[in-house]
Amino acid sequence: MTTTEAAPGNAIHSARTLRLLNDPIVPTLLRLAWPNMLIMLAQASTGLIETWWVSHLGTEALAGMALVFPAAMLMQMISAGAMGGGISSAVARALGAGQREEADALVLHAVVINLLLGLVFSAVMLVWGRPIYRALGATSGELDAALAYSDVVFAGNLLLWLMNGLASVIRGTGNMLVPALVTIVGVALLIPLSPLLIFGWGPVPALGIAGAGTALVLFYAGGAAALAWYVLSGRNLAHFRWVPLRWPLFWSILRVGAVGSVTSLMTNLTIATATALVAGAAGVGAVAGFGTGARLEYLLIPLVFGLGAPLVALVGTNIGAGRQDRALRIALTGGAIAFALTEAIGLAAAAWPAAWIGLFTTDPAATATGSLYLRIVGPAYGFFGLGLSLYFASQGAGQLRWPLIAGGVRMTIALGIGSLALASGGGLTGLFAALAAALLCFGCIMLAAVANGTWFRPVS
Repeated sequence: MTTTEAAPGNAIHSARTLRLLNDPIVPTLLRLAWPNMLIMLAQASTGLIETWWVSHLGTEALAGMALVFPAAMLMQMISAGAMGGGISSAVARALGAGQREEADALVLHAVVINLLLGLVFSAVMLVWGRPIYRALGATSGELDAALAYSDVVFAGNLLLWLMNGLASVIRGTGNMLVPALVTIVGVALLIPLSPLLIFGWGPVPALGIAGAGTALVLFYAGGAAALAWYVLSGRNLAHFRWVPLRWPLFWSILRVGAVGSVTSLMTNLTIATATALVAGAAGVGAVAGFGTGARLEYLLIPLVFGLGAPLVALVGTNIGAGRQDRALRIALTGGAIAFALTEAIGLAAAAWPAAWIGLFTTDPAATATGSLYLRIVGPAYGFFGLGLSLYFASQGAGQLRWPLIAGGVRMTIALGIGSLALASGGGLTGLFAALAAALLCFGCIMLAAVANGTWFRPVS
């Protein structure tokens, strides 16, 4: 849509932007969210399918993948959710204020930021992957499996960052459909490609767990190429232009994305450290079970991101246009929807944990640990969804002080009380109870902060 109309405040808005500012909240949010949620679930499902195939390689391979998963998910969360949210928020706020030239300039700045960060994280994991996984409790076979998978995935990490950076630019304009279509085509290709490269067929050699990583990198490459073509063709509302790099535009992205990255880091550090605690307390079988159970928690992230990306665009556009009351109503509406969806999943997982764990392993220790985790933590999933959706809305508002506080409280409760529970003889039950309490506090803190209007108060 390129048609423009005058809007209140003498800003000139496109027809797409005007819909974000004026259309009814619930229908608009659902219209933007449903393709995003569907495709985010499809993308997350590729990880589940990949895990299912890798489980056929044995418990050590499954445990090795569980050790890498927090780091790989961290890249996805930072590039798409944290820094991606900063990109979408900056673009949305510029368009909401009618500043089309600034929105165009932000595209180049977004690409530069993501390429640099992608290179940095690749170097860290390729150089220090072995000591990192050892610190998480990996030994012998599971360490070899973790490195075989990790080295391939992080060698192609730059492509993930480029793909998610471009998708975030497009989502910031309120266009959720194009990134969704690119993802679903990639998923359709990845589903047969992953087992082909893992197990081999005909002239294609069996690469084992490294084949799963290779398939994922090829998915990133195809997605980045398709999104780059869409932006460079001029079809996107924010166009790519060669402009002098300016610090204020970098800061417009980084002041949201950098803080969001810390929040994502704390989320993944919580799971990674909990994985190490499980390994120390109960061994490799328990790690495989906990990793499989925690993967369902991670699956909530792309589900809520499907709703969160529209929240970033809607809240950011309305904040940019000075529509604060509407921005707050949008955030609370999105939070309620996210709570309902994730709580339903959590309660189902708690009621029938074997239905999930049994998809990936029949190992007795893994099944027992994964089932225990889901029975205790599953009922708190709704509060995780609530807090995460309000985190995305806060990105749109450009206000991440309280998400950072809430994330810190969550990590402190989960790891501090969890460690004490293990040390005092509470076992895995005590650790998992601490993880559940941490999610509950995270959601409640975010709800209280946003509902009380902290976005619109000056920071003292």
